[in-house]
Amino acid sequence: MGPLIPDDGPRGARVRRRARGVAVELVVFLLVTVLAPVLLLGAALADLALWLKRRKPWMAVRLLAMLWWFLLGELYGLLGLLAIWASSRGRDSLRRRDRVYRLKRRWLGSHLAGIRALFRLRFVVEGLELAGPGPVLVLIRHAIIIDNALPDAIVGRAHGLGFRFVIKRELQLLPTIDIGGRWVPTLFVRRASGDAAAELDRMRALSVDLTPRDGLLIYPEGTRWTAEKLARAQEIIAERQPEIAPLAAGLRHVLPPRLGGTIALLESARDADVVVFGHVGLDGFEYVSDIWSGGLVGTTVKLKFWRFPADEVPGDRDELIAWLYARWQELDDWIAETRSGLRPAPPPARPAPRPGPFVPG
Repeated sequence: MGPLIPDDGPRGARVRRRARGVAVELVVFLLVTVLAPVLLLGAALADLALWLKRRKPWMAVRLLAMLWWFLLGELYGLLGLLAIWASSRGRDSLRRRDRVYRLKRRWLGSHLAGIRALFRLRFVVEGLELAGPGPVLVLIRHAIIIDNALPDAIVGRAHGLGFRFVIKRELQLLPTIDIGGRWVPTLFVRRASGDAAAELDRMRALSVDLTPRDGLLIYPEGTRWTAEKLARAQEIIAERQPEIAPLAAGLRHVLPPRLGGTIALLESARDADVVVFGHVGLDGFEYVSDIWSGGLVGTTVKLKFWRFPADEVPGDRDELIAWLYARWQELDDWIAETRSGLRPAPPPARPAPRPGPFVPG
């Protein structure tokens, strides 16, 4: 089944963190629900004023509804985990893991469905049939926190895959992820770990006993793309890894892949095909303040999958790095091409006015 990766922190701190997370979500949900009439009235008045002033989409109401739906989904996930724990009597088993994976697909699917409805997102998917069956190692680009829901809600639902995730440790603040993520193979990584070798060993453990029902997922960029982050990453690579600087220099729309974890998984998951998961349309919305601008409303989101058989993935490390960058450059080129196609067409030229009758002065 693949080893579970235990929390390496003290038990007391883990219990307090989870209790605090559950309490915060429950209290905020109750407050938002009870105060909904007042909050909705205030949000609607603010939106109306901004719409009359500059025709800004109604974002305050949308964000308030998104908060309520998110918290409702979190409570649904926690109740689901409680039911799974009770039925399994707290014991790990293949059946418990399957139930957690199914719950995760429903939980994240409900989050994504709410966002799609509230912001009128339109999804266009190409190559989804290539993403399954497993075992697959999925390399997905990172543009917005919403894309955390895409693997399970899109790929997992279509192919019945359970995803083993490599995610940042900060997401432990959500008790659904903190608890459920410990009941299936999940690695919560420290961004600046003092023991990189130990982190990589735990990462390689995720590739043990992968089956046709398993997917292994990592965000090679490690963080969300911005132009500033890209320029800084290329600068650091030029200073510290000049041999791959020309490969990184060609990227414009994705960050260079962080080689440590990505290469470790490519080397350890040798029996898994590699799937590259690209998406366009969610860019430029790194923070809630970006979403507040209203640009996300009515967006067309394009998703595309590329699959590469395991026996075509190089074994030599230098060749593997070059292969990974080639795939990432293909993704970058697709993003550029797709973005140009998503831009709204310019308004038609207005016909030249016909000259009126000549009137002598």
